[in-house]
Amino acid sequence: MKETVHFYYTNDLHSYFDHWSQVATFIKNKQHESKEKNESSWTIDIGDHLDRVHPITEATMGKANVKLMNNLGYDFVTIGNNEGITLSHQNLFHLYDDAQFDVICSNLRCTISENPHWLQTSKIVSSNHGIKIGIIGLTARFNPYYHLLGWDVQPPYEVIAKELKKLEKETNIIVLLSHLGINEDQAIATKFPQIDCIIGGHTHHLLRTGEMVNETIITAAGKHCSFVGEVLLTWDHEKQQLIDKQAYTTKITHLPKDLTTEQRLMELKEEADLILSKKIIHTDERMKVNWFKETPIMKKFTEKLRVWTDADCAMLNAGLLLDDFQPGNITYKDVHRICPHPINPCVVVLNGDELLEVVRASLSKQLMELELKGFGFRGEMIGRMVFANLEVQTDFHPNGLEFVKAVLFNGEPLDSDKKYKVATADTFTFGRLLPEIAKSEVKQLFLPELIRELLVQTLLEYEQD
Repeated sequence: MKETVHFYYTNDLHSYFDHWSQVATFIKNKQHESKEKNESSWTIDIGDHLDRVHPITEATMGKANVKLMNNLGYDFVTIGNNEGITLSHQNLFHLYDDAQFDVICSNLRCTISENPHWLQTSKIVSSNHGIKIGIIGLTARFNPYYHLLGWDVQPPYEVIAKELKKLEKETNIIVLLSHLGINEDQAIATKFPQIDCIIGGHTHHLLRTGEMVNETIITAAGKHCSFVGEVLLTWDHEKQQLIDKQAYTTKITHLPKDLTTEQRLMELKEEADLILSKKIIHTDERMKVNWFKETPIMKKFTEKLRVWTDADCAMLNAGLLLDDFQPGNITYKDVHRICPHPINPCVVVLNGDELLEVVRASLSKQLMELELKGFGFRGEMIGRMVFANLEVQTDFHPNGLEFVKAVLFNGEPLDSDKKYKVATADTFTFGRLLPEIAKSEVKQLFLPELIRELLVQTLLEYEQD
């Protein structure tokens, strides 16, 4: 007898709920098909389901995301970095208290208490006809953040070896839920041929028909759930072996919306609006925002960052603020809409030459007009850098391009031999946006505070002024 089992999965939704009702239509139809055929199926999420960019997630600290997955009958999830490092310790510890699914993250550990009751390192499930399937889950290792929040993420390969040793003798099939990214998935498939299927995410890669690495099938469905994935594994009971592995991703944005899910999203939005409607201040004047000019609110915001972090100087890009603050009551909803980024404050240590290069690079036309996606940034473009406790003198070339003439700290030119504590957004500690910041040997992250919490404090002081 041959038996086919199905895994329906989502990954990297990032609280982009625009297509969630179509996701519901697809998943409900697939779940119904499997039931009608008497074939076993499980519904899975591979992490980064939540993102505090969305007011529903912000207002409920991700609890609404869990409710939505409960509503669709999810069976297993693993966690992504957005679940892991954008919530406070307590918010993550209790995120899945009401989950009606299993949370499997094999390499996550709590360092300040016992693990939460919902956290499992692996799971064995059985199909209708007795196939034993082992499930492992892994999340990306951002330990500089996790350690500050009371968690530790262990090395993936060590954890895989440990879990395989436990599962191999008890299961017929092994599936890895991987929020590690495509390169890691390929390397794991090469190193651990015992894993039959890797369902991936994190790097937002889309594999329309899966990819075979040795005997392992790898799959992933992009981001924002424009696609939903399906894995089909066929087991031959007579031969006692897996004889077929298939993976597909299906574009679902054209599907009709599931009305029950649509109604639930509307209810959650109303609840979020109510939670975030609390007044911060009242203002009679519009606070203007300009991505390419220094504005009073952005200047005060940057100075607040400097003082709060006890840094020598600070720098923030004007693109962090997406819109003006209008006259009237300014609420937490306004702050979230205008500064939606899950970005943390950070202090790096730079010498004078490095800081000078950072200032020069940050005021380049190329960086200011960069349309950034990722690294916590949820805006349109970087915008002009605004500085606190640094005097930046600029001029223009004949071709109109701006250049930095001098940078002064306490009225004096930057000292090549001096070390400066520079406060900024942790966005710039990643990648190649500002290399001197990214390669700084001293980085002090501030968690769980997001940068917009300092914006709230800035507004409160703005009112007092």
